[in-house]
Amino acid sequence: MKTSGRTGAAGVIVGALALSAFAAPPAQAAGTGITVSRVVVNGGATVVVGTSDVKRPSLTFRVTLPSGYSTSDWSAWSARPFLYHGTTVAKGLDDGGLRTGIYTCYPTTARIADCEGSLYIDPRYDLDSNNDATTWNIGVLTQLWKPGGGLKAEQHVTASGAVKVKRWAKATVNASPEPVTKGGTITVTGSLKRADWVKHAYTGYAGTSVSLQFRKAGSSVYSTVKTATTSSTGSLKTTVKATVDGYWRWSFGGSSTSGTAAAAGDFVDVR
Repeated sequence: MKTSGRTGAAGVIVGALALSAFAAPPAQAAGTGITVSRVVVNGGATVVVGTSDVKRPSLTFRVTLPSGYSTSDWSAWSARPFLYHGTTVAKGLDDGGLRTGIYTCYPTTARIADCEGSLYIDPRYDLDSNNDATTWNIGVLTQLWKPGGGLKAEQHVTASGAVKVKRWAKATVNASPEPVTKGGTITVTGSLKRADWVKHAYTGYAGTSVSLQFRKAGSSVYSTVKTATTSSTGSLKTTVKATVDGYWRWSFGGSSTSGTAAAAGDFVDVR
C-alpha cells in the first residue's frame, strides 16, 4: 500500500511491529534506487510488550527517490521499514517479520520526503514465541509502480542498526502485619511475573534477583533494603524489622529479555 501526502489518507500496513528505538544509516535498494534513512523508532526507547495491549511505537524516517520520480506522486513509489530475526531479509516479512503500521509522508523537496506515524503490535496475534524477546534486524521494503498501476520493481534491503523487544514484567507486594509494633518483624511477600507470548498470560519469573525497597512516610524516595531471589513460581518472601511508618515494595531492574517492574508501595503503620 502506498504512502500518502499531508492532505491524503495515511497508508495502513496490516500486521505487527514490536520495536525498540534505533537510528539506522541509509539503506540503498539497488532494485528500485530508493534510499531510506534517518529511521527512528519509539523515540530512542526499548518497546516492552505485554500479553494483550496493542502497542503503537512512533516511527520516523526519510525517503529519497531516484531521478525521474517525485515525492508528490504517491502512486509511483512505496517505502516502509520492517523487522525480522532468525531469517534472511528477503524472507523477513513472510517468516514472522513485523511491519510498520500507519504512517504519512511529507515532501520536503521534489525527491525527498520525511515520513512519520506509528507502528503496531498486537501480542495476541503477532507474537507466538518467547524467543521473540530478542534483538531484531531492520529491513526496508521499497517498491516502484508503473503509470496507471502495476508493480515495476521491488527490493528488500537490510539497514544497519538493531531493535530490542522485551517482555513486560509485573511485581506485587504485601507487607504484614499491619499495624506492627516498633522493633517487631514485618514479613514482605509478593511475586514477579512476565509476559508469556506462548500462553498469552503472565507467568512467574523464576530465579531472578529482586530488590526490596522502603520509602519513609512523608518521603518520595525509595531505598533498597535487601535483595531476594524469586522461587520457581516467581514468588518472593523475606522479613525485616519495623522501625518507622512507611511503604514497602519489590523492584525489578529488568533483564536482557524483560522490562523493569515495581510494585505499588504497601504502607505499614509502626506503633
